[in-house]
Amino acid sequence: MNLQQLRYVLEVANRKLSMSEAADALFTSQPGVSKQIKLLEEELGIEIFVRHGKRLTAITEPGRQVVAIAERMLREADNLRAVGNEFQNEEAGVLTIATTHTQARYALPKVVAEFVRRYPKVQLHLHQGNPTQNCEMVLRGQADIAIATEAIADTPDLVMLPCKQWNRSVIAKTGHPILRDKLLTLEAIAHYPIITYDSAFAGRSQINKAFLGRGLKPNVVLTALDSDVIKTYVSMDLGIGIIASMAFDPLLDRGLAAADASHLFESSTTRIGLPRNAWLRGYAYAFIELFAPQLTRHIVDSALSGMQGSDPGL
Repeated sequence: MNLQQLRYVLEVANRKLSMSEAADALFTSQPGVSKQIKLLEEELGIEIFVRHGKRLTAITEPGRQVVAIAERMLREADNLRAVGNEFQNEEAGVLTIATTHTQARYALPKVVAEFVRRYPKVQLHLHQGNPTQNCEMVLRGQADIAIATEAIADTPDLVMLPCKQWNRSVIAKTGHPILRDKLLTLEAIAHYPIITYDSAFAGRSQINKAFLGRGLKPNVVLTALDSDVIKTYVSMDLGIGIIASMAFDPLLDRGLAAADASHLFESSTTRIGLPRNAWLRGYAYAFIELFAPQLTRHIVDSALSGMQGSDPGL
């Protein structure tokens, strides 16, 4: 048994049992991956995957346990390498952040600018996806930190560190009737076509819950993956928009105006997601604290080790 065999098993599981995709991702051949997995199965005396001819169709019950153990072992191997790197060169390395467009576009620019100033030798990568994709990237070792709102709280294999609470605004073209109301109501919003986030993004569940609680069915005519797209179509007068308040800038979003809607919807919490028992480089702690000053290294370490549970609170 070796780490490479475990890496092959984990990659095949993560690639929806596609041996060819796993081989491409690992820069090796499909027969090589298949051979090493068979050797591991023979050594363990179990079948990890269910086969139909040459195709893999499912993961066996013992195979699920193997995949989970392989994930932990490979993560610990990465931690060992990180320990060496930390003491060889504390100021250089790579930090990968998986986050949503809204966070990358509106919440992170100042943090990134300060981080780059402090750590010029660190390569910082931002990968954008929906919250579920961001969590999966961290679990697969493709990213160090996930920053998102929705799915992190529902991912038990990640430690959740709440950072900030935020709410929403309704945006419309300047002069739109919705902007004349002294106090915005859900009934008024439901009267117009609505453009808002896709169901996987940015607290959409709170929006749905609010309308459902009042027995209203909002007329959602268009959903999008990010705030800039929503603003584009609102500016075309295709409807009013519901977006994160942080995503509206009156100086940049000319022709549009916003009305606060925080009294209508439950607030959402942005969280940082980290693998349990992860070993973080010093600059990773620095990035976290720049984004959420209350999350000191001590608090992060306590959460990772389970001393404060999975969610230390805002």
